[in-house]
Amino acid sequence: MQESDEAVFRARAGEVMTQVARGLRQRQTPSEEFLWQHLRNRRLNNLKFRRQSPIENTAYVVDFLCYEARLVVELDGGIHMSQTEDDAIRQANIEAQDYDVLRFQNEYLVSDLEGVLTCIMMYAHRRINFSG
Repeated sequence: MQESDEAVFRARAGEVMTQVARGLRQRQTPSEEFLWQHLRNRRLNNLKFRRQSPIENTAYVVDFLCYEARLVVELDGGIHMSQTEDDAIRQANIEAQDYDVLRFQNEYLVSDLEGVLTCIMMYAHRRINFSG
C-alpha cells in the first residue's frame, strides 16, 4: 500500500475508532497474540497485516486486517456462541465496505495453526490476484 492510501485509510477510520483500536491492542486475547506472532512483520508470505484495526466508515475494530487483500480475519472465542446474530450483522456491515471476512474458532487455531495460516494466505492471494 502506498503512503497516500495509508493516510486515506486512517482518515476514514476516524480518530475515535483509532483510539479504541489502540486500547484493544493492549488487551489482546491469548489466541490473538498467538496468531499475531505468525502474521506480524509480513511473516505470512509477505502479506501486511494490522491487528485490532478499525474499519473505515464503520464503528468496528477487527482482529486482523490485510488492507491490500481487503481481508479481515476474526478469531471467535466462547463468547461468540451467544452472539451469533450480532456477529452476522457486524460481518455484513464489514463486507458492505468491500472486505471479505474469515472467521476461525480459537480451538481450531490451536489445533491446526498450519491449516489456518494456509487458508488465510491462499484467500488473501486469491483476492489480490482477482482484484489486481
